[in-house]
Parts: sequence; structure tokens; C-alpha cells
Amino acid sequence: MWHGGARFRASSIIALQNRRKCGVHPVCAVLALAGALAIIPMANAQEMEPRAFSVSPIGTNFLVGGYTRSTGGVSTDPSLPITNVEAVINSGILGYQRSFSLAGRAASAALLVPYVSGDVSGDVEEQSRRVSRTGLGDVRLRFTANLVGGPALTPAEFARRTPTTTLGASLTVVAPTGQYNPAQLINISSNRWAFKPEIGLSQPIGNWFMDASAGVWTFTDNTNFFRGNVRSQDPLWTFELHGGYNFHPGLWLAADATYYTGGETSVNGIGKRDRQANARYGVTLSVPIVDGMSVKLAWADSLITRFGGSFQTVGLTLQYRWFDP
Repeated sequence: MWHGGARFRASSIIALQNRRKCGVHPVCAVLALAGALAIIPMANAQEMEPRAFSVSPIGTNFLVGGYTRSTGGVSTDPSLPITNVEAVINSGILGYQRSFSLAGRAASAALLVPYVSGDVSGDVEEQSRRVSRTGLGDVRLRFTANLVGGPALTPAEFARRTPTTTLGASLTVVAPTGQYNPAQLINISSNRWAFKPEIGLSQPIGNWFMDASAGVWTFTDNTNFFRGNVRSQDPLWTFELHGGYNFHPGLWLAADATYYTGGETSVNGIGKRDRQANARYGVTLSVPIVDGMSVKLAWADSLITRFGGSFQTVGLTLQYRWFDP
């Protein structure tokens, strides 16, 4: 869906370079810090979304507004003189989604615009530093189409249908539209394109439901990373599993789990050895308020963190739905 100041500033980085912690070339210090301080985009990538492949009748419109707060620590290379790295990241989102028919199958397109405020603190060579960033995040687009069990239905036809197994595919695109300054190591935007093809299965079992999905994030290079360096990232594989119960239409509770692996970063072709193998878990509750409007509450935490951020996240999303005339 996921900021000013120069404390963690260039003087600290120069000091690290002078100490030659990872070699004789100055790019080594940049390389060492690159993965450790990619904190704000990292938090935004730790997503879990139950019912992401659920089917809607054609001509359905959704307007979504939400807020998430992520807090926690960041695992860094123990050879670096950087310790006690903590982050607090607040994100607001505004989005729109519309469902339609595509070759007789249910499909949808969505646009999401985030606004992010984050504070990152830590000790660099035993000196406390703090960075704040605030601004627009990277715009996200998502296209979804049902392949099996999701025919295009009008609202009246949809209300009479019996839920069945559905299989869908999606493509998420993240555009580098957010706030970015190549003179800073910590930014809201990653300054690159990201693409996530994904496939998802949804299985109703009476009032219960099970969702499973698998996808992979691929990234273009950030060719203007910290003073003109090139930062690359390997594909990051993601796997999600959700199980929940429908109490009545619009009121449901789900348990969530996700695992993501890969995503090693490099600067100018020099690998950071920061491959992720992380797991998260959480719960999501959806509650109807009035006809067409619902609120969704979510909580998630880290279960296993091999490298990167270990965040606890709480979120609230308000959704309004209406049909075409």
C-alpha cells in the first residue's frame, strides 16, 4: 500500500569511510549502510491482505482511506558501528478501486496514494542520531483478474450466486513518484519501479474461508542512489496464508501469515549479503458500519527476522462501496 534532517549525516558516513570498516574503497561504507537504512520502504513492503482476490460484482466502486503505524527495530550488519536502530513510521493512504468485466471474467483495477511520516533513530559510533522524513510515498497500481470461478456478474446476479473456489492473478506496479533526495541514505521513495505478479486461491468452506497466494517483487535499479551510485535488488518472493470466519455479510475475522525470501541488495555490483528470510503473523477484523461502508482493523508483528526491519504494525481502514447506476 507504506521524513528532513541530516542527523545520520554525511559527516558520520565520512567517518565510517575513514575507519575503512569494510575495505579501502569509499563505496564500501555506502554498501554497508544501504540495506541497514532502507527502513521506510522496507516497512511499507511488509504487507498482509486477506481476501485480496475476493470477487466483486461488475460496476462496483470502492473508495478507501486508511492509517497504519509501524514501530520496531532494524537488524544491521554486526560489523558496522551502528546499533539500537529504531523506527516509527506513520502512513496515510487514499485509494480507489473499480470492478469490471474482462473477457467474461470478473476483474478490477485499483490506485493507491500514500503519505508517509517516519522517524528513525540509532547510535552511530556511540553517538545518537535521528532522522525524520515526511512526504508523499510511491503511487501503487494493482490490476486483478479472476481465472477460475469468478465470472462477471451484475450485483443482482452476484447476490444469488453460491460462493465457489476462485483462482485469480494480479499485477501490482509501484511507480517512483514519492519524495526522494539522493543526498540522503534514508528516503520515503525507493526511486525505482517495482512489479509484483501474483496468483491467489480462495476457498470457501461454509462460513469459513481460506486464502493462499504467491508472488514475486522485481525491481529496476535505483541509478541515483546516494550521490550517484547504483543500487540494485534481487527478486523478493512472497507467500501469504489467511484463514477466517464470516459471521454475516461484511463482518469477518481472519488470521494472517506471510513469508518473504530473497531480495539481496547491491551497490555498484557489490553484494550486501542481506538476503531476507522473514515471517510475519497477524489478525484482521472487518466490521460493517452502515450500508456500503465498513471499517477494517489489522494488527501484525514479526515472527522471524533474518535481516531488515522487525516491525509491529496496527492499521485502520475505512471503505465506502457503491454500485454504478
